[in-house]
Amino acid sequence: SSCVIPPFKVIEQHVELIRDYTRRIARELKVIGLMNAQFAIKDDIVYVLEVNPRASRTVPYLSKATGVPLAKVAARVMIGRTLAQLGLTEDLTVDGFFVKSPVFPFVRFPGVDTILGPEMKSTGEVMGGASTFGNAFAKAMIGSGVHLPRSGTVFISVNNHDKPAVVQIARDLRDIGFSLVATRGTANYLRAHGLDVEIVFKVNEGRPHVGDEILNNKIQMVINTPLGRESFFDDRTVRRIAMMHGVPSITTLTGAGASVNAIKALHSESLTVRALQEYHAETATGKA
Repeated sequence: SSCVIPPFKVIEQHVELIRDYTRRIARELKVIGLMNAQFAIKDDIVYVLEVNPRASRTVPYLSKATGVPLAKVAARVMIGRTLAQLGLTEDLTVDGFFVKSPVFPFVRFPGVDTILGPEMKSTGEVMGGASTFGNAFAKAMIGSGVHLPRSGTVFISVNNHDKPAVVQIARDLRDIGFSLVATRGTANYLRAHGLDVEIVFKVNEGRPHVGDEILNNKIQMVINTPLGRESFFDDRTVRRIAMMHGVPSITTLTGAGASVNAIKALHSESLTVRALQEYHAETATGKA
């Protein structure tokens, strides 16, 4: 999964509550060293999903983002040192944003669907860092081999539950300069909310369908959130065609919103590269 530090969409009230829960759980379980806790937020309620008394694959990413060697710190704590002795008495912070993104091998495995679920499908991870979230996410996408378009046409097909939330994403894409095409249900919903959208056939509705449009280079990005068995298999064909032809296929609205932020950054900001050591040296100087 992708993640960002500091949290981009989680309100400060929830962040503080998560910190409090984590501290209390760690003390109660008497964990010495690293602990991996997972939380979910729904209807303004923070839920604890699971807690593991071990490190996670996010630790190297957090170490690079914060400049603190967390594995080394944890090892020293486990043999008796205290955080105060190691100079860590406050919560870790970062300047700017760091985005971790998975790398998927879908091109090498023709039978694997690109839609994501709880099972592990990634074979690696990359990180992008910048002063803004959009810039950092754009770098992470480039690093993972996903090339977000700066112009062209976006195909949108979302389930009924996602239709209210996709309206703002569609508006943002229109404002950037993209043309919009969608399946009939999604197109009618977007039109009812004042958007100019062209209807395109599903794969099982006739031709030319959305797969043909991708093959003919008429679609530069796909936003697709299927729901139901028939929709799943029809949309799976679309996602597969998009992936084989290098067209970004986004299967969550969170990912779509982040991609819009990244595309905006590609239009308005430069993508600069610098060493982590240089970044952390500048951060340390600024705090001194």
